[in-house]
Order: sequence, then C-alpha cells, then structure tokens
Amino acid sequence: MIGEIAALSAACLWALASLIYARLGQGRSGLALNLGKGVIALALLAITLVSKGLIMPPITAQTGSLLLISGALGIGLGDSLYLEALRSLGARRTLLLGTLAPGMSSGLALLFLQETLSGRAGWGMAITLIGIVWVISERVPLLEQEGDQRVSVSGKGISLAIWAAVAQAIGAVLSRAALANTPVSPEWAAFLRLMAGVTVLLVWGAIHAQLQDWWRSLMAKTLLIQLSVAAFAGTYLGIWLQQVSLKYTVTGISQTLNATSPLFALVLTVLGGKAVTARAWGGALIAVAGVALLVGGLQS
Repeated sequence: MIGEIAALSAACLWALASLIYARLGQGRSGLALNLGKGVIALALLAITLVSKGLIMPPITAQTGSLLLISGALGIGLGDSLYLEALRSLGARRTLLLGTLAPGMSSGLALLFLQETLSGRAGWGMAITLIGIVWVISERVPLLEQEGDQRVSVSGKGISLAIWAAVAQAIGAVLSRAALANTPVSPEWAAFLRLMAGVTVLLVWGAIHAQLQDWWRSLMAKTLLIQLSVAAFAGTYLGIWLQQVSLKYTVTGISQTLNATSPLFALVLTVLGGKAVTARAWGGALIAVAGVALLVGGLQS
C-alpha cells in the first residue's frame, strides 16, 4: 500500500502545482518555468540528502543510465511539453489528454518489464480513467480560471499534450526499471532524474541563447514565491513521492493513481468557495470506486 498512497499524495500535490503553473504560464515560456521549478526542487533535494546523511549506494551503469534518461525524457522534455500545452489548451483539456499516460505506461511496462495486472486491477484502472475524463470534460471554474475560456483547440496544443504524455510514460517505465530491484532510494532517484532534466534544459537554453531571457522572466518577487511553492509541492515532494510509488508498485497502477490529480482540484474548488456540479461529483465517485477496485485487485 505504500506505493499506492505515495502515488495519490503525489497526485494531490500535482493538482495544486498545476493550477499555479497555469497562472504563471501566461506570457512565459514553459521551458523557463520548467527550468525554474527544476532548479528549486534540485536544491531542496540536495539539502534533504545532506541533512538525512543519505549516501548514494553503488549502482550499475545500467541503473544510472536508466534514471538519467528517464529524467531527461520525463522531466526535461515531458514537463516542458506539458507546461507549453497548459498555455495553449488550458488546464482542462491538457489534463484530459494527460490521462493517456497510464495506458501508455502499462503497455510499455508489459512489453519491456513483463509487468502484468490482474483482471480486477485492470478494470479498476479503466474505471478510474473514465471517472477522470467525466470530471475534466466538463467546464470546472477552478480549472479554467487561468484563461481556459479564451483558448481554442489547436493541433499544436493537442500534439504538445500527447507528446508530453508519451515522454512521461516512457520516463516512468525507465524509472520503474531502475528502481524495481536495486538499492537506490527514492530520494536519490528523484535527484538524479531532476539533475538530468535540468541539464537538458540548460544545454537547450545555452544552445539557443535563451537562458538570460528565461531567468529574466522569472525574477519578479511574487512570481518567485509562487514558483517556489509549486516547485516544493509538485516537483520536490511530487517527484519524490512518484519515485516511492514506482519503487513499491507496478508502473500502470502508479501512473493511474498519479492521474487522479484533476479530482483533487475539485476539493480546491470547494475550498475556494465555488460550486461543484453533480456531474463533477459523480465522476469523482466513479474514479474513487475505480481506485478501490484497482487497489483491491492488488491484494486478490
């Protein structure tokens, strides 16, 4: 159950962070936001490793390579594409397309890791995704406050969101392959993945002479505060919890529970004093039932 609880916790934190990123992304590059959040989270992870006295265990070149490639694809590429899609399509449509990732992860894990799900767990995963789609296919004010009413569906935006899901799915499978039977702790796995993602962004920015513009766009005091909160919640804690999840449960289940982020946004809607429709609550109940079936399938 450790892996499942970690995945749900990561989903909750990512819901909060996504809403902040949607607000910050207006007029700013997704690459800049990704680099900013990555640097902040990397510093926090470094402090954590030092304060806890966690020494990196000896790992094989294969394990290290899997984690670094996973970070480069899932964080460096995938998160950048996600943030750009958020600007283009708005939160509701981007989150909807993001539900493609669990199925992709399960398929890849089946092909390359020989991970299988019981029939009950598979049905639970499918029902969970149906509930998520039902919730976010409706116009929910909290998910649209960043300007979703003003955006239009574009081929570019849809492509960005789909490729983001592909990159994140591949990254998750590679990370699972590295963590499943190795002594690497989730903290070190998160650090290595983030380091690879940040390195990719720094190299890209340097090659295209964009680093100075990126940093300038992030230097406003109020923006830095909000970015730090989002990076702490969604990147530092979120990625660490994702690694815990991938270490203790199979890839498809981890990614499915991570995909429940839109449901946690409903709670934020209520806390923000806004009404939630019967359709939204119905979708949430369907998804919760799917999660219960999925987790129950693990124990059968």
